[in-house]
Amino acid sequence: AHSEDGALGIDIGHVHTGIRLHDIYDQVEIDPGAAPDCDVYIGGPVETGRGFFLHTPDWQGDGTIAVGDWGALSTSQAILHAIAEGQGPRRWLIALGYAGWGPHQLDGEMQRNGWYPAKANETLVFDTPAAERWTACWRAEGIDPSLLSASGGTA
Repeated sequence: AHSEDGALGIDIGHVHTGIRLHDIYDQVEIDPGAAPDCDVYIGGPVETGRGFFLHTPDWQGDGTIAVGDWGALSTSQAILHAIAEGQGPRRWLIALGYAGWGPHQLDGEMQRNGWYPAKANETLVFDTPAAERWTACWRAEGIDPSLLSASGGTA
């Protein structure tokens, strides 16, 4: 999410080694029911106890926001219940925490070549293994990441 007030991002490239989805269900005292005991991602350093579900747009809850035309982001416990009951989105992943930026902070970092705004899609997010997403993202843009330089030019 990006607005005049700042920006929010979810890292989906790093898996928590000690936390799985059923651990979260146990913590919030919800029966996991039909929910698989899957990986949980390290979403970022802010609010690391808060869950963020990145999912297909076929499920909507209070506060769900669109992510492009392929996805959505939800944070309410309603999605935990829906997944446990087999009524959740078709595809999803969960991350704990997020990365946050103040007003215009991310814009400044992008102007200094600190970030590259590549397009995500359902296949990249849900079908590509976490360890391969960074490279796959570059390749989807037609870029070989091994040819990138750490310094920028001004030509």
